[in-house]
Amino acid sequence: MQVAEQKFRRWMTVLVTLFVVTCLYLVMADRYAPMTTESRVQGFVVQLAPEVSGYITQVNLNNNQLVKSGDLLFSIDDRKFRLAVTMAELNLKQAIEGEASLYAQAAAAKANITTSNAASDNAKREFQRISKLSTSGSVSESKLDLTRTVRDESSANLVAAKAQLRAIETQLGDREGESSLVHSAETNLAQAKLDLSHTQIKAPSDGVVTNLQLHKGSFASVNQPLLTFIPTDSLWITADFREKATSMLHPGMRAEVAFDGLPGDVLSLEVSSRDFGVASAQQVANGQLSSVVTSNRWVRDAQRVRVNFSSDIQLPDNLFVGSRATVIIYQTDNIVFNFLGELLIRTVSLLHYVY
Repeated sequence: MQVAEQKFRRWMTVLVTLFVVTCLYLVMADRYAPMTTESRVQGFVVQLAPEVSGYITQVNLNNNQLVKSGDLLFSIDDRKFRLAVTMAELNLKQAIEGEASLYAQAAAAKANITTSNAASDNAKREFQRISKLSTSGSVSESKLDLTRTVRDESSANLVAAKAQLRAIETQLGDREGESSLVHSAETNLAQAKLDLSHTQIKAPSDGVVTNLQLHKGSFASVNQPLLTFIPTDSLWITADFREKATSMLHPGMRAEVAFDGLPGDVLSLEVSSRDFGVASAQQVANGQLSSVVTSNRWVRDAQRVRVNFSSDIQLPDNLFVGSRATVIIYQTDNIVFNFLGELLIRTVSLLHYVY
């Protein structure tokens, strides 16, 4: 009987000691080797939208297909855009012809200035001669008035000829091909060609098109998303830790991750950054009084903050945006905590074979 009681006491002592040690480890590990199961694979999700409207004539991919940068994804009916390019080319040709006409008009205006200048000088000299004769009474006042009128008209014609030349020169550039007419036509042609190129929607980078719901004959509206594109080189890992677990955190700390979809595998990570805020603290200036949160609980829920991780190696191909994982951070060089943390994360990874 005493032997049985001694065994029972020994086992109870071992269990109590193990329980106390485990509790102490969990309390201290949350600061020195924190672990969380609230981790996911993140990635940039790009919504591809056409920049022109029209009916879709061709879809060149399947759902969840890997594509390379520049691969054609789908095409929009380009007939009206080709016509627009042809019309813009004709308008450019007309603009070049119009510019040539302006240069001809400028040459004629310069010749007109020369003629008007000569006529004005001659009228001024004639007026001076008649004016001298008028003082001696050799010519009549009507003759003097006539020569004055001719002088004034010649001067006005010269001013008008110069103004006409300036008006023409304002439409011309420094050299041929730089007139406002040609520039406007070239801009319209470039826009027409750009619109035509936008009928071919191509992959912006290497990635995957997922949740494809596009078919030939659908109408594409400008700036309305039609495809969901995920760049394959944009994946990273985030994890939500309790706030007190990140008090010693700094970029460059070593971490490890066990993915739910990769049981038995543990990958090395590095702390990249910690978010500088959480959504629950975001406030909007709405002109109202602050809203006070009340709670009757003695112990409130722990605040969680997001930590971002990077990896020197590319993440496995069978992971996707939203893949869940468990992450542990080694915030100290303590051999015991690091060993227990490595043992724990590998145990979690093996348990993923079961759940």
